[in-house]
Amino acid sequence: MRVLLVSTPMGRLGSGRGGGVELTLTNAVAGLLARGHAVTVLAGEGSRLSADCAGAQLWCEAGADQLSWQHQDRQAPVTMPPDALLGRLWRRALAEQHRFDVLLNLAYDWLPLWLTPHTTTPLAHLVSMGSVGAAMDGVIAEIAASHPCHLAFHTAAQASDFDLLEPPILLGNGFDLRAYQFNGVPQPLLGWAGRIAPEKGLEDAAAVAARLGMPLAVWGLREDEAYAARVEAQVPAGTVQWRGFLPTAELQQALGQCAALLNTPKWNEAFGNVVVEAMACGVPVAAYARGGPGELVQEGVNGALASPDNLDALEAAARRALALPRDGCRVWVEGHASREVFSERLEHWLLSLAG
Repeated sequence: MRVLLVSTPMGRLGSGRGGGVELTLTNAVAGLLARGHAVTVLAGEGSRLSADCAGAQLWCEAGADQLSWQHQDRQAPVTMPPDALLGRLWRRALAEQHRFDVLLNLAYDWLPLWLTPHTTTPLAHLVSMGSVGAAMDGVIAEIAASHPCHLAFHTAAQASDFDLLEPPILLGNGFDLRAYQFNGVPQPLLGWAGRIAPEKGLEDAAAVAARLGMPLAVWGLREDEAYAARVEAQVPAGTVQWRGFLPTAELQQALGQCAALLNTPKWNEAFGNVVVEAMACGVPVAAYARGGPGELVQEGVNGALASPDNLDALEAAARRALALPRDGCRVWVEGHASREVFSERLEHWLLSLAG
């Protein structure tokens, strides 16, 4: 196939602003290349691809970043900034679509979903989030009714957020396990990773780390500085250790040093890339039983689950996770979340659309 993959309009690739979508894009591109397909990536100006994606062509467009639906009211209207990157990406995609067999959209935005019936080349959407806005719920429901095979989701928990008339196409996610080193001798350190924003629930992880008397290493883009300051002020000095945003190679080395990872989303996470990344390094995960992480974490195998938003339950789950053997975490990932398994599912779906 000739695949045009359109990236998130949330900043350039490599900036971290796209969150887990950037890692999904890397694994999708590398996986499709390995299976013999030609891939072109369309992304924001200044983007860069990892070495694994060197065989792909990269097209860049300039424009203003789109505001994330996570940071808007549920009833917010559909908006675009002046000179929007989102509009420029899809203007280019429509102009070039005749050169491809299928278009693959990774942006969680109204415009590309609305375009689905109007393209001459099949337009596929790997939906990257759960329900966060009425406008998005509405357009996903419309496409689910008119073009159900054009939608795919990461997990059943994510898909259950939406009004779907048919069983969802579930792709999970995949990782190049050669990039993750097993660490059997951790430090007395807890970890947390993600965008530093209220919907990620960092304050709960910090509170539990303080209860356990362990430092909490935090990796991710500080998207909301005021929120970050509030989290730090609510726990004893030194509890939160800001480690910044790291590319995969550096992040996995740092994650592997943790005794356990805490995962505390306040909303229905679609998947939970960092959960699998930690497990690949042998790090057990204590997570809220919500969304994708609630499916990924297997109690007593690779981590422990807690009832959502319950600090006592999360503390207990963290203690159970800390007691688990670390090799079981790596074994689970090898069997369920390799790049090869993910790219095979992705290829099968895209081929069904491309004919």
